[in-house]
Amino acid sequence: MSFARWAYRIAGIYGLLCLTPMLFLEGRISPAITHPDHYYGFVGVALAWQVAFLIIASDPVRYRPLMIATLVEKAIFGVATIVLFAQQRIPGPVLGFGITDLVLGTLFLISYLRTPVSPARA
Repeated sequence: MSFARWAYRIAGIYGLLCLTPMLFLEGRISPAITHPDHYYGFVGVALAWQVAFLIIASDPVRYRPLMIATLVEKAIFGVATIVLFAQQRIPGPVLGFGITDLVLGTLFLISYLRTPVSPARA
């Protein structure tokens, strides 16, 4: 199995396991959630990206251009958690999830660099 297949499959499975329970946790997180539409919108988009990771894992060469968007997806949350933690606006465990996203983003960057350009696009 190629490095990219492995990295994206692990990321997709990890993300599904972490995010799916959030569909059922709004009540436990409340009253912090003042906009449930934003909450479920975030969870829905995040879950859709996990499915995209699994699709990329199925054929990394074909979906190599999409890998650029996955780098952005991982960097935004990872960098944001570092800034928010530095401002003392989030607890340490949330920072841990952000660091995990940065690690996965690094694996995605390595995957992008190691995945050949599709012969049809070369």
